[in-house]
Amino acid sequence: MKFKEYDTVRIIKDCEDGVKKGEIGTILMVFEEPREAYEVEILDEEGNPKIQCTLLPDELELVEN
Repeated sequence: MKFKEYDTVRIIKDCEDGVKKGEIGTILMVFEEPREAYEVEILDEEGNPKIQCTLLPDELELVEN
């Protein structure tokens, strides 16, 4: 697995549901089956939940804290 729960990640390509390249999110859940995927929560500028979506590893990169 590439990421773990609570990792901070950057979206590296535009995705469905209006998720844009460059947005920052937090891994909420890790899925191993049927394939590796991650439930990611993205907040708006005010810190309110904007969207929660499932993304694949090639759509994310780790943000170093």
